[in-house]
Amino acid sequence: MKKNLRLIGLDCAHCAAKIESAVQALPGVNSANLNFMTGKLTIEGEEDALADIFDHATALVHKYEPDVEVRRA
Repeated sequence: MKKNLRLIGLDCAHCAAKIESAVQALPGVNSANLNFMTGKLTIEGEEDALADIFDHATALVHKYEPDVEVRRA
């Protein structure tokens, strides 16, 4: 199942690449794609694990970009 997160205030392309790689490595994630220009993080993963994936993805975003606001889109 595909779901999106909106990363508001993301202004570092290098950090975006790190976030994308880290989210792809999370258990239950089949793929993750972060469009730096739109701030849209698309995650495809196991439906029953999406809540945990979103929590971990949000923590990873804040690890690399503490001031970025994460919203479910």
